[in-house]
Amino acid sequence: MRLLRRQHIPLLATVGMLIVLFSVASALYPGFASLRVVANLFSDNAFLGIVAVGMTFVILSGGIDLSVGAVLAFTTILIASLVGAGWHPLLAISVALVLGSGFGAAMGWLIHRFILPPFLVTLAGMFFARGMAFLVQAQSAVVSHPFYDALGDLRLQIGPKAYLPITALLFLLVVLVGIVIARRSRFGRAVYAIGGAEASALMMGLPVGRTKVRVYALSGFCASLGGVAATLYMGSGNPAMGSGLELDAIAAVVIGGTLLTGGVGSVFGTLAGVLIFGTIQSALVFDGRLNSWWLRIVIASLLLAFILLQKALARSASAHP
Repeated sequence: MRLLRRQHIPLLATVGMLIVLFSVASALYPGFASLRVVANLFSDNAFLGIVAVGMTFVILSGGIDLSVGAVLAFTTILIASLVGAGWHPLLAISVALVLGSGFGAAMGWLIHRFILPPFLVTLAGMFFARGMAFLVQAQSAVVSHPFYDALGDLRLQIGPKAYLPITALLFLLVVLVGIVIARRSRFGRAVYAIGGAEASALMMGLPVGRTKVRVYALSGFCASLGGVAATLYMGSGNPAMGSGLELDAIAAVVIGGTLLTGGVGSVFGTLAGVLIFGTIQSALVFDGRLNSWWLRIVIASLLLAFILLQKALARSASAHP
Protein backbone atom coordinates (compact mmCIF):
# COMPACT_ATOMS: atom_id res chain seq x y z
CA MET A 1 0.00 0.00 0.00
CA ARG A 2 2.89 2.32 0.80
CA LEU A 3 4.35 1.78 -2.71
CA LEU A 4 0.99 2.40 -4.31
CA ARG A 5 0.67 5.69 -2.46
CA ARG A 6 4.16 6.75 -3.57
CA GLN A 7 3.34 5.93 -7.19
CA HIS A 8 0.18 8.02 -7.09
CA ILE A 9 1.72 11.12 -5.44
CA PRO A 10 2.92 12.71 -8.75
CA LEU A 11 -0.50 12.21 -10.35
CA LEU A 12 -2.30 13.63 -7.32
CA ALA A 13 0.10 16.58 -7.31
CA THR A 14 -0.63 17.23 -10.99
CA VAL A 15 -4.41 17.10 -10.57
CA GLY A 16 -4.14 19.29 -7.46
CA MET A 17 -2.01 21.81 -9.34
CA LEU A 18 -4.53 21.90 -12.21
CA ILE A 19 -7.40 22.54 -9.78
CA VAL A 20 -5.44 25.30 -8.00
CA LEU A 21 -4.40 27.03 -11.23
CA PHE A 22 -7.91 26.92 -12.68
CA SER A 23 -9.46 28.11 -9.40
CA VAL A 24 -7.03 31.03 -9.07
CA ALA A 25 -7.56 32.05 -12.70
CA SER A 26 -11.34 31.82 -12.23
CA ALA A 27 -11.14 34.07 -9.18
CA LEU A 28 -8.92 36.63 -10.92
CA TYR A 29 -10.60 36.79 -14.32
CA PRO A 30 -14.41 37.00 -14.72
CA GLY A 31 -15.70 34.52 -17.26
CA PHE A 32 -12.73 32.18 -16.98
CA ALA A 33 -14.77 29.46 -15.25
CA SER A 34 -17.05 28.81 -18.22
CA LEU A 35 -17.75 25.90 -20.52
CA ARG A 36 -16.47 27.97 -23.41
CA VAL A 37 -13.03 28.35 -21.82
CA VAL A 38 -12.96 24.64 -20.91
CA ALA A 39 -13.82 23.74 -24.51
CA ASN A 40 -11.02 26.01 -25.72
CA LEU A 41 -8.55 24.27 -23.39
CA PHE A 42 -9.17 21.04 -25.29
CA SER A 43 -9.39 22.49 -28.81
CA ASP A 44 -6.37 24.82 -28.54
CA ASN A 45 -4.14 22.06 -27.15
CA ALA A 46 -5.49 19.14 -29.16
CA PHE A 47 -2.43 18.39 -31.30
CA LEU A 48 -0.08 18.82 -28.34
CA GLY A 49 -2.26 16.43 -26.33
CA ILE A 50 -2.41 13.81 -29.07
CA VAL A 51 1.37 13.89 -29.47
CA ALA A 52 1.81 13.76 -25.68
CA VAL A 53 -0.25 10.55 -25.43
CA GLY A 54 2.20 8.81 -27.78
CA MET A 55 5.10 10.31 -25.84
CA THR A 56 3.65 8.88 -22.63
CA PHE A 57 4.10 5.32 -23.88
CA VAL A 58 7.64 6.07 -25.03
CA ILE A 59 8.67 7.49 -21.65
CA LEU A 60 6.84 4.71 -19.80
CA SER A 61 9.03 2.23 -21.70
CA GLY A 62 12.16 4.10 -20.59
CA GLY A 63 12.76 5.84 -23.93
CA ILE A 64 12.40 9.28 -25.48
CA ASP A 65 11.22 10.54 -28.88
CA LEU A 66 12.54 13.86 -30.17
CA SER A 67 11.13 13.44 -33.68
CA VAL A 68 7.43 14.06 -32.95
CA GLY A 69 7.38 17.79 -33.75
CA ALA A 70 9.10 17.24 -37.09
CA VAL A 71 6.82 14.29 -37.94
CA LEU A 72 3.81 16.51 -37.19
CA ALA A 73 5.15 19.19 -39.52
CA PHE A 74 5.87 16.64 -42.25
CA THR A 75 2.31 15.32 -41.92
CA THR A 76 0.72 18.75 -42.27
CA ILE A 77 2.65 19.72 -45.39
CA LEU A 78 2.28 16.25 -46.93
CA ILE A 79 -1.51 16.35 -46.52
CA ALA A 80 -1.66 19.89 -47.90
CA SER A 81 0.47 18.92 -50.89
CA LEU A 82 -1.42 15.70 -51.66
CA VAL A 83 -4.84 17.36 -51.36
CA GLY A 84 -3.55 20.23 -53.52
CA ALA A 85 -2.46 17.64 -56.12
CA GLY A 86 -6.01 16.27 -56.30
CA TRP A 87 -5.94 13.45 -53.75
CA HIS A 88 -9.02 12.85 -51.62
CA PRO A 89 -8.35 14.03 -48.03
CA LEU A 90 -9.09 10.59 -46.53
CA LEU A 91 -6.50 8.97 -48.77
CA ALA A 92 -3.97 11.70 -47.99
CA ILE A 93 -4.59 11.30 -44.24
CA SER A 94 -4.25 7.51 -44.49
CA VAL A 95 -0.92 7.78 -46.32
CA ALA A 96 0.38 10.27 -43.76
CA LEU A 97 -0.62 8.07 -40.81
CA VAL A 98 0.99 4.99 -42.37
CA LEU A 99 4.22 6.88 -43.07
CA GLY A 100 4.32 8.31 -39.55
CA SER A 101 3.76 4.90 -37.97
CA GLY A 102 6.34 3.27 -40.23
CA PHE A 103 8.88 5.97 -39.48
CA GLY A 104 8.40 5.46 -35.74
CA ALA A 105 8.63 1.68 -36.11
CA ALA A 106 11.90 2.04 -38.04
CA MET A 107 13.41 4.10 -35.24
CA GLY A 108 12.21 1.59 -32.67
CA TRP A 109 13.77 -1.26 -34.65
CA LEU A 110 17.11 0.58 -34.87
CA ILE A 111 17.06 1.31 -31.13
CA HIS A 112 16.43 -2.34 -30.25
CA ARG A 113 18.41 -4.11 -32.98
CA PHE A 114 21.64 -2.16 -32.54
CA ILE A 115 21.16 -1.18 -28.88
CA LEU A 116 21.34 2.52 -29.75
CA PRO A 117 20.42 5.42 -27.42
CA PRO A 118 16.83 6.55 -28.14
CA PHE A 119 17.94 10.18 -27.74
CA LEU A 120 20.39 9.98 -30.65
CA VAL A 121 18.21 7.86 -32.94
CA THR A 122 15.16 10.10 -32.53
CA LEU A 123 17.33 13.22 -32.81
CA ALA A 124 18.47 11.95 -36.21
CA GLY A 125 14.82 11.17 -36.95
CA MET A 126 13.88 14.74 -36.06
CA PHE A 127 16.41 16.18 -38.53
CA PHE A 128 15.35 13.71 -41.23
CA ALA A 129 11.60 14.35 -40.86
CA ARG A 130 12.08 18.12 -40.74
CA GLY A 131 14.24 18.00 -43.85
CA MET A 132 11.67 15.85 -45.65
CA ALA A 133 8.96 18.34 -44.70
CA PHE A 134 10.85 21.18 -46.40
CA LEU A 135 11.67 18.90 -49.31
CA VAL A 136 7.97 18.22 -49.90
CA GLN A 137 7.24 21.95 -49.90
CA ALA A 138 9.35 24.81 -48.53
CA GLN A 139 6.43 27.08 -47.64
CA SER A 140 3.04 26.79 -45.99
CA ALA A 141 0.08 25.61 -48.08
CA VAL A 142 -3.66 25.88 -47.54
CA VAL A 143 -5.65 22.65 -47.35
CA SER A 144 -8.56 23.42 -49.64
CA HIS A 145 -11.19 20.73 -50.19
CA PRO A 146 -14.97 20.67 -49.51
CA PHE A 147 -14.71 17.42 -47.55
CA TYR A 148 -11.84 18.74 -45.42
CA ASP A 149 -13.70 21.99 -44.78
CA ALA A 150 -16.80 20.05 -43.70
CA LEU A 151 -14.69 17.81 -41.47
CA GLY A 152 -13.07 20.82 -39.84
CA ASP A 153 -16.48 22.37 -39.15
CA LEU A 154 -17.78 19.36 -37.19
CA ARG A 155 -18.39 20.17 -33.53
CA LEU A 156 -20.34 19.04 -30.50
CA GLN A 157 -22.32 21.58 -28.50
CA ILE A 158 -21.77 21.22 -24.73
CA GLY A 159 -23.45 24.43 -23.60
CA PRO A 160 -24.59 27.90 -24.68
CA LYS A 161 -21.95 29.19 -27.10
CA ALA A 162 -19.64 26.33 -26.06
CA TYR A 163 -18.55 23.74 -28.61
CA LEU A 164 -16.03 20.94 -28.82
CA PRO A 165 -14.63 20.95 -32.37
CA ILE A 166 -13.50 17.82 -34.18
CA THR A 167 -9.91 18.37 -33.01
CA ALA A 168 -10.93 18.38 -29.33
CA LEU A 169 -13.09 15.28 -29.84
CA LEU A 170 -10.16 13.55 -31.55
CA PHE A 171 -7.94 14.48 -28.60
CA LEU A 172 -10.42 13.06 -26.07
CA LEU A 173 -10.79 9.87 -28.13
CA VAL A 174 -7.01 9.37 -28.25
CA VAL A 175 -6.80 9.89 -24.47
CA LEU A 176 -9.58 7.35 -23.86
CA VAL A 177 -8.01 4.76 -26.19
CA GLY A 178 -4.59 5.43 -24.63
CA ILE A 179 -5.93 4.79 -21.12
CA VAL A 180 -7.50 1.50 -22.23
CA ILE A 181 -4.34 0.35 -24.04
CA ALA A 182 -2.09 1.26 -21.11
CA ARG A 183 -4.17 -0.42 -18.43
CA ARG A 184 -6.19 -3.13 -20.17
CA SER A 185 -3.91 -4.65 -22.82
CA ARG A 186 -0.93 -7.00 -22.87
CA PHE A 187 0.98 -4.38 -24.81
CA GLY A 188 0.38 -1.78 -22.09
CA ARG A 189 1.47 -4.15 -19.33
CA ALA A 190 4.60 -5.01 -21.31
CA VAL A 191 5.42 -1.29 -21.68
CA TYR A 192 5.21 -0.78 -17.92
CA ALA A 193 7.30 -3.89 -17.28
CA ILE A 194 10.04 -2.85 -19.73
CA GLY A 195 10.18 0.65 -18.28
CA GLY A 196 10.34 -0.71 -14.74
CA ALA A 197 13.14 -3.20 -15.39
CA GLU A 198 13.98 -4.34 -18.93
CA ALA A 199 16.20 -7.21 -17.74
CA SER A 200 13.37 -8.59 -15.59
CA ALA A 201 10.95 -8.22 -18.51
CA LEU A 202 13.30 -10.31 -20.66
CA MET A 203 13.53 -13.01 -17.99
CA MET A 204 9.73 -13.09 -17.78
CA GLY A 205 9.62 -13.85 -21.49
CA LEU A 206 8.00 -10.58 -22.55
CA PRO A 207 8.50 -9.54 -26.22
CA VAL A 208 10.82 -6.64 -25.42
CA GLY A 209 12.00 -5.99 -28.99
CA ARG A 210 8.55 -6.18 -30.53
CA THR A 211 7.12 -3.95 -27.81
CA LYS A 212 9.77 -1.27 -28.34
CA VAL A 213 9.08 -1.21 -32.07
CA ARG A 214 5.36 -0.88 -31.37
CA VAL A 215 5.93 1.88 -28.82
CA TYR A 216 7.78 4.06 -31.32
CA ALA A 217 5.30 3.15 -34.05
CA LEU A 218 2.53 4.34 -31.74
CA SER A 219 4.43 7.56 -31.06
CA GLY A 220 4.87 8.12 -34.81
CA PHE A 221 1.17 7.44 -35.37
CA CYS A 222 0.19 9.93 -32.66
CA ALA A 223 2.58 12.54 -34.09
CA SER A 224 1.01 12.10 -37.54
CA LEU A 225 -2.49 12.19 -36.06
CA GLY A 226 -1.47 15.39 -34.28
CA GLY A 227 -0.51 16.71 -37.71
CA VAL A 228 -3.97 15.84 -39.01
CA ALA A 229 -5.50 17.71 -36.06
CA ALA A 230 -3.20 20.67 -36.74
CA THR A 231 -4.34 20.94 -40.37
CA LEU A 232 -7.98 20.73 -39.29
CA TYR A 233 -7.36 23.43 -36.66
CA MET A 234 -5.33 25.80 -38.86
CA GLY A 235 -6.57 24.86 -42.31
CA SER A 236 -3.04 24.65 -43.69
CA GLY A 237 0.23 22.75 -43.62
CA ASN A 238 3.58 24.24 -42.69
CA PRO A 239 7.01 22.53 -42.77
CA ALA A 240 8.17 24.78 -39.91
CA MET A 241 5.26 23.86 -37.64
CA GLY A 242 5.85 21.95 -34.41
CA SER A 243 9.27 23.38 -33.64
CA GLY A 244 9.86 22.66 -29.95
CA LEU A 245 6.66 20.61 -29.71
CA GLU A 246 8.64 17.54 -28.64
CA LEU A 247 9.87 19.45 -25.57
CA ASP A 248 6.35 20.61 -24.71
CA ALA A 249 5.11 17.03 -25.01
CA ILE A 250 7.88 15.70 -22.76
CA ALA A 251 7.17 18.46 -20.22
CA ALA A 252 3.44 17.68 -20.24
CA VAL A 253 4.13 13.97 -19.69
CA VAL A 254 6.55 14.60 -16.82
CA ILE A 255 4.30 17.20 -15.18
CA GLY A 256 1.53 14.61 -15.60
CA GLY A 257 3.39 12.31 -13.20
CA THR A 258 5.20 9.92 -15.53
CA LEU A 259 8.71 9.09 -14.33
CA LEU A 260 11.48 9.86 -16.80
CA THR A 261 13.10 6.56 -15.84
CA GLY A 262 9.98 4.71 -17.03
CA GLY A 263 7.62 2.19 -15.49
CA VAL A 264 5.39 4.64 -13.59
CA GLY A 265 2.81 7.05 -15.00
CA SER A 266 -0.52 7.30 -16.77
CA VAL A 267 -2.22 8.74 -19.82
CA PHE A 268 -4.74 10.47 -17.55
CA GLY A 269 -1.85 12.28 -15.86
CA THR A 270 -0.65 13.44 -19.28
CA LEU A 271 -4.12 14.83 -19.96
CA ALA A 272 -3.87 16.83 -16.73
CA GLY A 273 -0.38 18.02 -17.72
CA VAL A 274 -1.63 19.26 -21.09
CA LEU A 275 -4.56 21.05 -19.43
CA ILE A 276 -2.09 22.78 -17.07
CA PHE A 277 -0.34 24.12 -20.19
CA GLY A 278 -3.67 25.31 -21.56
CA THR A 279 -4.83 26.86 -18.28
CA ILE A 280 -1.66 28.94 -17.90
CA GLN A 281 -1.83 30.04 -21.53
CA SER A 282 -5.50 31.01 -21.26
CA ALA A 283 -4.84 32.93 -18.04
CA LEU A 284 -2.13 34.93 -19.81
CA VAL A 285 -4.56 35.77 -22.61
CA PHE A 286 -7.24 36.84 -20.11
CA ASP A 287 -4.73 39.01 -18.25
CA GLY A 288 -3.40 40.69 -21.37
CA ARG A 289 -0.57 42.44 -19.56
CA LEU A 290 1.97 39.64 -19.25
CA ASN A 291 4.36 38.49 -21.95
CA SER A 292 3.62 35.06 -23.45
CA TRP A 293 7.08 33.91 -22.36
CA TRP A 294 5.72 33.71 -18.82
CA LEU A 295 4.19 30.40 -19.96
CA ARG A 296 7.71 29.01 -20.45
CA ILE A 297 8.88 30.38 -17.12
CA VAL A 298 5.98 28.82 -15.20
CA ILE A 299 6.26 25.50 -17.05
CA ALA A 300 10.01 25.41 -16.38
CA SER A 301 9.35 25.93 -12.66
CA LEU A 302 6.69 23.23 -12.57
CA LEU A 303 8.89 20.83 -14.52
CA LEU A 304 11.78 21.32 -12.11
CA ALA A 305 9.44 20.86 -9.15
CA PHE A 306 8.08 17.58 -10.51
CA ILE A 307 11.56 16.26 -11.33
CA LEU A 308 12.62 17.00 -7.75
CA LEU A 309 9.46 15.27 -6.52
CA GLN A 310 10.29 12.21 -8.62
CA LYS A 311 13.82 12.18 -7.23
CA ALA A 312 12.53 12.38 -3.66
CA LEU A 313 10.08 9.53 -4.29
CA ALA A 314 12.84 7.40 -5.81
CA ARG A 315 15.02 7.93 -2.76
CA SER A 316 12.09 7.11 -0.48
CA ALA A 317 11.46 3.89 -2.39
CA SER A 318 15.12 2.91 -2.06
CA ALA A 319 15.16 3.65 1.65
CA HIS A 320 11.87 1.82 2.32
CA PRO A 321 11.57 -1.00 -0.24
